[in-house]
Amino acid sequence: MQGNTSRRRLLCWAALGTSSILLPGEVLAALKTPTMTEGPFYPGPKDLLLDQDNDLTTITGKSGVATGELIDLTGRVVDERDRPMKNALVEIWQCNGNGRYHHTGDDSRAPLDPFFQGYGKTVTDREGRYRFRTIKPVAYSGRTPHIHFKVKSREFGEMTSQMFVPGDPGNARDFVLRNIRNEADRMRLMMSLKPAAPISGVKLLAQFDMVVG
Repeated sequence: MQGNTSRRRLLCWAALGTSSILLPGEVLAALKTPTMTEGPFYPGPKDLLLDQDNDLTTITGKSGVATGELIDLTGRVVDERDRPMKNALVEIWQCNGNGRYHHTGDDSRAPLDPFFQGYGKTVTDREGRYRFRTIKPVAYSGRTPHIHFKVKSREFGEMTSQMFVPGDPGNARDFVLRNIRNEADRMRLMMSLKPAAPISGVKLLAQFDMVVG
């Protein structure tokens, strides 16, 4: 029995590709989500709209809906032992369906979208769950489609990264994504997408779990 236990530890160690030894009782449920740059378009005070909720596809006081494929983005914030991080602040920001950020530093000629927030935030529930309604990310000059996100909590501090569309042809050319050298790490930055029931105009259900250290 002791030999089998030792062998399982060695196999787990080899699969994780780490130099640390698992001690008795230690189990890693998931590997930490790789961190990435927040980029140049994290919104500052001049860029934020008054409407900063978790629905990026509508603006309070306006009747239109954002351009693009509407998605429901859900997931959990957990630690490496799969323990939920409740009351964590989750922020996301992305370019609009035309490929332009709602940011004073974006000098793109692509049009702004008056019905797209560009930024949203929410707080996780007791199970670590979060939810946003936004648009499927699109490419802009030099980048493959992606959504930036930042997670903040008193329990672990702050983590910033990006999530991507699996199978998008731009992924192989994206210099930020390719900077993540390990293929397994890049795969952990891919959201899952599946068709949604035809209600409320939502086209896709997206899921992405954030594993913090």
